Amino acid sequence: MPGLMSRLTLIIKAKFSKALDRAENPNETLDYSYEEQLRQLQNVKRGIADVTTAKKRLELQYTGMQQQVEKLDGQARQALQANREDLAREALTRKAAVQGQLEGIMQQGQQLEAQQQKLIEGERTLQTKVESFRTQKEVIKAQYSAAEAQVRIGEAASGIGEHMADVGMAIQRAKDKTEQMQARANAIDELTTAGALEDYTAQGDDIDRQLAQISQSGQVDDELAKMKAELGSEEKPKELAGGESEPAQ
Repeated sequence: MPGLMSRLTLIIKAKFSKALDRAENPNETLDYSYEEQLRQLQNVKRGIADVTTAKKRLELQYTGMQQQVEKLDGQARQALQANREDLAREALTRKAAVQGQLEGIMQQGQQLEAQQQKLIEGERTLQTKVESFRTQKEVIKAQYSAAEAQVRIGEAASGIGEHMADVGMAIQRAKDKTEQMQARANAIDELTTAGALEDYTAQGDDIDRQLAQISQSGQVDDELAKMKAELGSEEKPKELAGGESEPAQ
């Protein structure tokens, strides 16, 4: 049973693959592959735009926190000048916390910068491949179209195409029917002449027709005898004229 199922699966896959191969159009497949590559390229560009946006956001945040550090530093100096060491300490504590955040933001910015450069390089490589594929795609499509046209012309000229085969079969059927109709017409004429079939369009019965044929045959014989007699009477004067010639020396 497992062996039978395996063979059945193989047969189904083979037939499905053959059906797909007949249905597949290389031009459509190439165009679809090119569209997929364009979509991938567009996704990479969107990724670059997202990374760039995030990096700009970090830059704005870093600038704002630097301004905050400078402000806290100024507040600490003002507090010391006012003999408020406690306020100066509080300002410096906040300044240190903000500076720690600045270091984290700087590291994130460096990571985003590296990721952005990597995406840009990948986008350039992919763009080159897409352009190369587009050129190759158009060449293959042109070659396939030329080959397809050549095959159609060859099939039409040789009659091996499906459409031309149908035309050839129709012509052959027409010839067969014509020959059959001609044979039937000849058979009907022969049977009618022999009297096996009655001609309802003719006047009189079959006896009248036979008598008419006998009369026609007798008329032909009479005319033939008359022509022979006329020809014989024309030859006699010629013989007499030849008899009056001088004897040979």
